[in-house]
Amino acid sequence: MAENADLLALLAEMKKSMEKGQQEMKDRMEKGQEEMKDRMEKGQEEVRKGREEMRKGQEEMRKEQEEMKNQIQSHVESKVGEIKDHVYSCIEKIEEDVQSVKREIGEVKGEDERKIEEVEDKVQGKIEKVEDKVQGKIEEVKEKVQVKIGDLEKWLSELEDRPINFPANPDLTYSRPTVKSLTFDGQTSWTVFKTQFDVVSSANGWNNRVKASQLVASLRGSAAEVL
Repeated sequence: MAENADLLALLAEMKKSMEKGQQEMKDRMEKGQEEMKDRMEKGQEEVRKGREEMRKGQEEMRKEQEEMKNQIQSHVESKVGEIKDHVYSCIEKIEEDVQSVKREIGEVKGEDERKIEEVEDKVQGKIEKVEDKVQGKIEEVKEKVQVKIGDLEKWLSELEDRPINFPANPDLTYSRPTVKSLTFDGQTSWTVFKTQFDVVSSANGWNNRVKASQLVASLRGSAAEVL
């Protein structure tokens, strides 16, 4: 009987120990699940914050592109206005010269009629030549200005259409070798220059704002006069 009692006591102790172990394991599992849930929630929050920061960065980049486009457009319009003013000033000067010649004709009306007609014919011929020359220059200037404006607008449109890329990890960025910037004087092909400029900008790792600044700085000669 005593042995049975000891055995029952041992079994009861083992059962109690097993129940305690099971409860401890259950508690640890519940605690682990809670910790895992907290870490997942924190991770999701960090992802949400990262997306929000990226969205803000993209919005700021779009605003900078729009501001730069407006500045370049305003500058181009200002230069076109100056060119027009200069052309109109030349036309006014020519008209003044014509009026001066006409006054001279009026002063010699007392001379022989044949001489007057001869002078008038010569003056009229000169006037027509000057007017043709001025008109040709005006059309030439207009065409050049329109071409340059079209090229700038196309380039700005390409900047707006390009996706904005952010480095996945800023710690992994590296220093790139700098490639010397190009120049464009309006005498060579714009398409060739644009292709070379894109290669240089990519090699130097320029962003869109730096690209626009470098493009303006690279203009020379007649191309720079448009700006």
